[in-house]
Amino acid sequence: MSQAVIGANADRMRGIEAMRGIAAMIVAYFHCRAIAWIGIRAFTAGRHHLFSLDTVLAYLSIPFVWGPIGVPIFFVISGYCIHRSQAMRLAHNPQYRLDARDFLWRRFVRIYPVLFCALLLTFALDSISLHFWPHNELLGNLGWRTFGANLFALQGIASPTYGSDTALWTLSLEIQFYVLYPLLFIVQRRLGPNRLLAVLMLLGAVSYALLERRGILIFTTYWSSWYLGAWFAEREVRGLQFPRWFVTVASPLLLVLGCMASTRYSRYLWCEPWALAFVPLLEVMLCSCASGTRAMRVLEKVGEFSYSLYIVHIPIAIVLVSWLFHSTRQVSILWSIGFFFVALVGAYVFHLLIERPAIGMLRKTSTQRRSAAGNVGAT
Repeated sequence: MSQAVIGANADRMRGIEAMRGIAAMIVAYFHCRAIAWIGIRAFTAGRHHLFSLDTVLAYLSIPFVWGPIGVPIFFVISGYCIHRSQAMRLAHNPQYRLDARDFLWRRFVRIYPVLFCALLLTFALDSISLHFWPHNELLGNLGWRTFGANLFALQGIASPTYGSDTALWTLSLEIQFYVLYPLLFIVQRRLGPNRLLAVLMLLGAVSYALLERRGILIFTTYWSSWYLGAWFAEREVRGLQFPRWFVTVASPLLLVLGCMASTRYSRYLWCEPWALAFVPLLEVMLCSCASGTRAMRVLEKVGEFSYSLYIVHIPIAIVLVSWLFHSTRQVSILWSIGFFFVALVGAYVFHLLIERPAIGMLRKTSTQRRSAAGNVGAT
């Protein structure tokens, strides 16, 4: 592989990390804003100086009403990152077979140390929050049954999300996507990416009607949103690009549709339009990322611990609002911003202690496998 191709791939992955960082911060501040602040309607009902810092920031924060957009962004990026390397190998070798055992082991090491410790952290922080009265409305079940169900990715099927950490609803879906990816890889080889995408979109609509509307949260409803990233990776490897009209017309319309649905309807009805809108925008962003700028480097750094930020920010915000204000939402939006930065720092420390060692272990095992393969080839 040429140095130019290697450099292009490195730039692409830095762009992906930056987008992960953006998505994680959008979701984190969306939750901090909802937990700590009275909201724009209650704020505007009061009397505030028109040009005060609180007023200016309150109005600037209005786009965070649509903060859940970070979820389909994560889904698409996850599908893209998981499948891109496999699509490239398959393009170079049509006989390529996925090593399912190695894939699942790598996913396990990447996810479970962080998940297990995040559940323990949620238990600890929520236990502190329960000492303050009145209890925050987001504090949920801390029982061992719920702990086990969340550990085995069964929240939404056998239990609610653990404690206050409502963001865990997406993690169960991600784990289910990963477990079934080897099967998806085989099916895609037989059907092709376009037909498989159509099948998964139909499956999602049926699953929404029959399951999610009855309170059952399972991978089938959101599988197409995740697979859109893999589908885009297939197009990219084959050198295909979206037509300009899709980027300039269809994507904005889908974004608006998702925004309209997010304030009124269930998650599926905003997740799917936003995921569809993001895929062509991802193509544009990957081609135009200015990876050398300071802002991009900061976003890349946040992207490195986006998993930690996503999984621990809610319990941190809950314990802060419980301790400082007994769960009373504040008039000043500055508190929500402060909570966000505390969560950001807390997540980074969590990343250093838990997530980065797991990543280091993965890199070490990958290096050992490459060395072993090289030795076998040499003999």
